[in-house]
Amino acid sequence: MNPDPIGQVAGPAGARQRLVFRRLVLVTVVLTLCLIMLGAWVRLTDAGLGCPDWPGCYGKLSPIHASEQIQQAVAEQGGEHGPVSMGKAWREMVHRYLASGLGLLIIAIAALSTRWRGVLRQSPVLPWALVGLVVLQGLFGKWTVTLLLKPAIVTGHLIGGMLLFALLVWLWQRQQPDPAPVDAEPLANMRVAALVGLVLVAIQIFLGGWTSTNYAALVCSDLPTCQGKWWPEVDFANAFHMFRELGQTADGEALSMQALTAIHLSHRIAAVVVALYVLWLGLRAMRTGGAEKLGQLILLVLVLQFCLGLANVAFSLPISLAVAHNGGAALLLGAVTVLNYRAVRAGYRI
Repeated sequence: MNPDPIGQVAGPAGARQRLVFRRLVLVTVVLTLCLIMLGAWVRLTDAGLGCPDWPGCYGKLSPIHASEQIQQAVAEQGGEHGPVSMGKAWREMVHRYLASGLGLLIIAIAALSTRWRGVLRQSPVLPWALVGLVVLQGLFGKWTVTLLLKPAIVTGHLIGGMLLFALLVWLWQRQQPDPAPVDAEPLANMRVAALVGLVLVAIQIFLGGWTSTNYAALVCSDLPTCQGKWWPEVDFANAFHMFRELGQTADGEALSMQALTAIHLSHRIAAVVVALYVLWLGLRAMRTGGAEKLGQLILLVLVLQFCLGLANVAFSLPISLAVAHNGGAALLLGAVTVLNYRAVRAGYRI
């Protein structure tokens, strides 16, 4: 017997508990990635108001139970081309079901992190913070519907999902065994560079979310120019006014093409800047002991993500590529998060 702060049993029993916890966190990471991509599919297929109330569908448990109300809404809007249809309702509700399942998994992680604290030898603060973030995400999901797809809310929902994914990746890294001994100083010296990379990727994800939620992805349909010009007419003031309705300025007027162009160009220009920095970061990681394979992964995901971005413009935003682009953003965020974790941990070893 090896006593710990809460009297847990070490040895084989403790090893099993650590394995169960590690696998539970990994399953939750994967489910969060799937949920991010499913949310993108819901948004890109205009299914965000498939069930115009929350948390049920017309107050019912599923679209099957609400079929009469859905049929009536379809008739009133003149066909299934509007915001409500049976297919859109199912996409919206499946997203909610999976989100609820994810919330339960995170609550389980937090509870186990407290109960097995002595065996895991980790603070449960991060798991319980994840519970709080899930609650906030649930509220953003509600507001997305009740506030009629307001861009700031929809983008905030996306950012919350990405933040949840990154923190879960960090928690998963905490469950991994210590790597083989290497000179920790070179990797520890990457802490600032890795943090800058993480911030830049986060900014780019925000710009991508803002582009998507404002339906500005196809405003520039040519490459490398936009609307046949290197610098078309833009309106940044209205483009990045956060508190406004979808498709409107803060004054309630229709959002201009110039404002949408500014949104798109911001995402496109930032993509080049972020790609160049992350390229350098990945190459540096490849030359650093303890991060060689991670550097390769960062470069692989970066190239894939950049090509998906180009393909979305070239092929006029097909749903499959657009969803994959969201997933690629999450994977790049996750890879850079892992680099940050390893750099921070290396700092503790020197």
